[in-house]
Amino acid sequence: MTGRRQLTLNLFIYPGGHHEAAWRYKGSEPQRAFDIEYYQELARRAEAAKFDAVFFADGPALADNIRYAARFRLEPITWLAAIAAVTSRIGLIATASTTYSEPYNLARLFASLDHISHGRAGWNIVTTSAPQAAQNFGLPEHPPHGERYEKAKEFLDVVTKLWDSWEDDALVIDPASGIFADTDRIHSIDHVGKHFRVRGPLNTARSPQGRPVYVQAGSSEDGRAFAARFAEAIFTAHQTLGSAQQFYSDIKSRAKAFDRKPEHVKILPGISPFIGSTQSEARALQEEFDDLIQPEYSLVQLRRMIGVDLSGHDLDAPFPRHLIDTKGPAGVASRFQLVVDIIDRERPTIRQLLRRLAGGRGHWVIAGTPEEVADNIQTWFEDGAADGFNVMPPWLTGGFDAFVEQVVPILRKRGLFREDYTGATLRDHYGLPRPDSLFAHLARAIA
Repeated sequence: MTGRRQLTLNLFIYPGGHHEAAWRYKGSEPQRAFDIEYYQELARRAEAAKFDAVFFADGPALADNIRYAARFRLEPITWLAAIAAVTSRIGLIATASTTYSEPYNLARLFASLDHISHGRAGWNIVTTSAPQAAQNFGLPEHPPHGERYEKAKEFLDVVTKLWDSWEDDALVIDPASGIFADTDRIHSIDHVGKHFRVRGPLNTARSPQGRPVYVQAGSSEDGRAFAARFAEAIFTAHQTLGSAQQFYSDIKSRAKAFDRKPEHVKILPGISPFIGSTQSEARALQEEFDDLIQPEYSLVQLRRMIGVDLSGHDLDAPFPRHLIDTKGPAGVASRFQLVVDIIDRERPTIRQLLRRLAGGRGHWVIAGTPEEVADNIQTWFEDGAADGFNVMPPWLTGGFDAFVEQVVPILRKRGLFREDYTGATLRDHYGLPRPDSLFAHLARAIA
């Protein structure tokens, strides 16, 4: 690797691919959605290509449109433990909810994954936007957006203290003296807050990275504030260079205001590329996928984003802009604004909008030659819009194979992406420091 700034590339895995009709495409393998060997093969391919990480999204409720699309998951930490067993370098990022988890259990799970993988774990911190999740956990209703973020801050505080409750040198393992662990360096956290009471310490030693990498994916005002203060990588969705640049600048400025180094906050938009030998071939491929969408599914997705039910409307009529409430539905502020911007900018029909969003749920979908895809990636990377990307193949495994075989070599030739790993942990790949234990800082302060 040269001293030049390098792209971060993650493989964002959906069971069959990111296009909503991917499971219907002739090249997909939807029947392997529960086959761990399928995902292990993908992770090994991503590791062979020297990707930074694989990312597996999750939610604690079944989507109500499962009739039309493969939108279910294996539990992600279990899934990543199986990936860790057949890989050695690639990072492993899982989504877990602060609204529907307990801090102690989640701290144990991610610490265990970090140990099992020798320091490759990352936690995508979400507050959960799906209201139907509440009844799976005995709650009468889904907590409001602001309350979820308030709870998330306390949750993260507790988990951080638990991960730090063992100092790095607390594990002694000295058979001669008979001392296995230095209990003076293992600390109860004695947390008492509005939402949680946790004594601690964690019942496992500090993990190889100190703490798994903190990842966050919200772009609302609450989400931006949370990300700028805590996140080390941010997954985000943008349709235009200008929008991505504004978000990038905003987050980096906010992080600096928290006395954080901006380079320690990685901004990683999603990109879903359709690749062809010519642009017309790439566009034809995209249209082939779009022709497979089912409006019954697409309209539900759109309703979730903008809060408007367009069932029964003429799909080929202009989009009825007047029906959109200025505030949008609760909990999806970033996607609401993204869709409204598309409507105002492009003036689509309803059908055109459905096709526009089918490829990546609002993420950047691009159709072009390998060189055109690489050119766009380079522009966003060098013009203050991204530190890298979550690569979201429209279908698997072919869409990912095309990116690795045709686009990655161009990025390498331009000096934008690594030839090989230079570290062993996800923090190494992202260029992030290994944090000291909070309790080590306190001990030094007392001394």
